Amino acid sequence: MSKTSTPKSPVDAAAWIRERIRKGRLVPGQRLVEADLVRDSGISRGKIREALRRLEAEGLVSIEEFRGASVRQLGSDEVRQIYEARMALEGFAAAAFAASRNDERKQRLAALQQELNAAASSGLHDRFAVLNHNWHKLILEGAGNAYVIQFLSQLTVPIYQLLFPAFYARERISQANADHQLITAAIIAGRATAAERAMRAHIRSGLAALTELSSHFDP
Repeated sequence: MSKTSTPKSPVDAAAWIRERIRKGRLVPGQRLVEADLVRDSGISRGKIREALRRLEAEGLVSIEEFRGASVRQLGSDEVRQIYEARMALEGFAAAAFAASRNDERKQRLAALQQELNAAASSGLHDRFAVLNHNWHKLILEGAGNAYVIQFLSQLTVPIYQLLFPAFYARERISQANADHQLITAAIIAGRATAAERAMRAHIRSGLAALTELSSHFDP
């Protein structure tokens, strides 16, 4: 969404700000000056304020009295806790999807894996990031548990700000996709225990990659 595509509501404005945080245009610790956001988005100050409150509830923005809003900077311990929770929930989701008999959705997962393979070979981190999001989302849907989806949506939003381009360097993409291939194969084959184990290892690997880039969040 750009200035030529003006957000029409606080929800749209929140999505606009969220995307700029995800892409690193707004970085952790940066002040979010309302006048700048109004100028860049073309939306009213009132709707910008409501969008910032929405993003504060999501954990992406901090709002302090007399200082205003800023992009929230996660602490390393908080990041660790988020990833530990993701290991448990996404591991469960992978196992549940593998145990299901939803062949149509498993075929979609196989097709998506082929797209991931192509993106990994090209080294285009933006494309891989989008497909990676879709891959995780499809596995959650395949688990058939609305509560898991709800809980994970609350966990994953705050880490948008950590998924900067360096996280999707060519070597990281290659390793992540090797994990994806293992998990996809286990789910399609109906091997629930193997799918859960591989998903947990995949999330753990993501945490290790972020830890190596620890300058992007507080001690």
